[in-house]
Amino acid sequence: MDIPFPELWIVISVAAAAFQTVRFMLQKVLSTATLSAAGATFSRFVYSAPFILTFLAFYLASSGKTMPGFTAAFWAYAVAGGAAQILATVCVVLLFKQRNFAVGITFKKTEVILTALMGWILLGEGVAPLGLVAILLGVFALLLLSGGPGTSGLRLSDLRNRAAGLGIASGALFSISAVTYRGASLSLEGGEAALRAGVTLGAVVCLQTAIMVVWLVLREPGQIRAVWGARRVAVWIGMTSMAGSYCWFYAFTLQNAAYVKAIGQVELILSIAASTLFFHEKITRRELAGIAVLLASILMLVLVI
Repeated sequence: MDIPFPELWIVISVAAAAFQTVRFMLQKVLSTATLSAAGATFSRFVYSAPFILTFLAFYLASSGKTMPGFTAAFWAYAVAGGAAQILATVCVVLLFKQRNFAVGITFKKTEVILTALMGWILLGEGVAPLGLVAILLGVFALLLLSGGPGTSGLRLSDLRNRAAGLGIASGALFSISAVTYRGASLSLEGGEAALRAGVTLGAVVCLQTAIMVVWLVLREPGQIRAVWGARRVAVWIGMTSMAGSYCWFYAFTLQNAAYVKAIGQVELILSIAASTLFFHEKITRRELAGIAVLLASILMLVLVI
């Protein structure tokens, strides 16, 4: 019996999660050693922009394609999504300073259900009933994972602290960026999905780099020099950021952002592996239960779409 190969957007979403896990690992290392939260965030954009623009130029030259047409809606979506992603990344990096890597990524995963909500509000995109059940199952996994060591039961009070606030804020902001990036890509006139994803990514990263330069010059001027000093590590943040972001943009162009982010929950599993193998952090039984529920959520979502 032939085993069906997963749809392209699913493969791309998993690849995006893998690249993003590596990038956040590198940002955690920099933010706890040499850079501020804003500096670690800036390193992502400034070092990825050259790779993205070079890739886009090579693609256009080798394929003979032409740039798609820009619209006012595209720039509105791009600016909103870029600003939201900057703030979301700062929240995650700040969270890494307070909690371990796995917990930081876990709180970030509130973006899944919020992406579905934002997609409905901003783009009018619904989610199939069974798809919604799968996403809610993922949220249940989040509640399992949100409690600290020794926690029993599901208590909303676990979410009432600064770390939880930063995590949920990052999830909300990442959900806005996911939906607006899909809106931006779909607002371009002409071009296939791969090209529209690359153009959207290039435009957004350039905007983000410019915004961060202005912010750092005005508020944290020393961080620009620090980011340059950390270039041996930061350049890898740029490369993994480019690869991960392109995969996210490509997947958003192919499928509803809520479904893409739901598949991207595999990032949590990868982050727990990173916590254990790289940062030497302990995984509790409760966290293992959360992983199992999360896997069930992802498998259900894949089967019902």
